Amino acid sequence: MLEKCCIEGVIEAGCDEAGRGPLAGSVFAAAVVIDPNLVEKEEHQEWLAMLNDSKQLTDKQREYLRPLIEEHADAWAVVEVTAEEIDRINILNASIIGMQRALDRLTIRPQHIIVDGNKWKPYIPEGEVMEIPARTVVKGDGKYLSIAAASVLAKTYRDEYMLRLHEEYPQYHWDTNMGYPTKAHYEAIRQYGITPYHRKTFKLNKP
Repeated sequence: MLEKCCIEGVIEAGCDEAGRGPLAGSVFAAAVVIDPNLVEKEEHQEWLAMLNDSKQLTDKQREYLRPLIEEHADAWAVVEVTAEEIDRINILNASIIGMQRALDRLTIRPQHIIVDGNKWKPYIPEGEVMEIPARTVVKGDGKYLSIAAASVLAKTYRDEYMLRLHEEYPQYHWDTNMGYPTKAHYEAIRQYGITPYHRKTFKLNKP
C-alpha cells in the first residue's frame, strides 16, 4: 500500500492532473483529501491497496476505484482547463492553475498540499493571506494515497470527456488515443485539419 500521508497530524490534500501531453482536449486536475485513519479500517484496505498511479491501472480498475474515492475521501474536486486557456497560458501553468482551482473547490481547507511532479506555485486561498505549505513529489502518484486518488479522478474524468468529443469528431480516434500524439491522430490532422479542441500552440504536424 502507498504511504497514507506525507506529514502526520495535518489535513493534507494530494493533487494531480491528466492530459498534459495530448494535442487535443482539456487538461483535468484533481485534489483529494483522504483521512489517514481510513487505512486502519479493514473494509477499506482492499481498494486502498489497489490505489496507484492511474497510468499503472487498467480502465476497469480505475472505474472500480473512482466511486470508492468519491464516497470515502473526506473531500475531492475535479476541474477542467480548456485547450483555449492552455494555449493562452501554456500547459504547465494550466496544470498548476487547474490543481489550485481544484483545491479551491474542496469542502475542507487543507493545511498541507502534496503535488505530483516537480513544479508548483504559491497557493493562497481566496480570502486568506497565508500560503498553504506544499511539497512537490516526483512520481508522487506512485507514493502517496491522496495523489494516487487524484490521478485516478483526473484520468477517469478526462477519458469520459474525450469519449464525448470522439462522438463529435470520430475521425481523430479520440476514443483510443485520448488526444495524444499517435500516428492515426497526426494522419487525421493532416487529412481533416484541426478542430476547436486542438491545442494550437502544440506541434500538430508530425515532423
